[in-house]
Amino acid sequence: MKHNPTSKYRGEFDVIASTRAAQAAMMTLAPKATSDDEISNEHPRSEQGLFVLAGTGTAIIRSGGTQTAVTLKRGSLLTIEKGELHQIRNTGRQRLRTINFYVPPAYSEDGAVKPSAKK
Repeated sequence: MKHNPTSKYRGEFDVIASTRAAQAAMMTLAPKATSDDEISNEHPRSEQGLFVLAGTGTAIIRSGGTQTAVTLKRGSLLTIEKGELHQIRNTGRQRLRTINFYVPPAYSEDGAVKPSAKK
């Protein structure tokens, strides 16, 4: 068991818990901010679950030549499959805050993409 009674959360994206099999991170996007400059996937070997804690936004998912926009709001849960290109956009006036789960872990403790998560 791992327990984190006080989050290590410090900024826009922080890993808050990890095991060898799974990982949790928090992301906060300011109004009009995006997770990446373009629709990409820096962790193509990891599934991602994204749960919206606060705010509103849009997830752009590109897979197999098809692009889909998904509306995000408090309580939304989105699963992004391995290999799907994606970008998260804050479309609201408040911060968009999410908790993200990666299986297997995609990031090191300092937030850098793990080499094992890349192609």
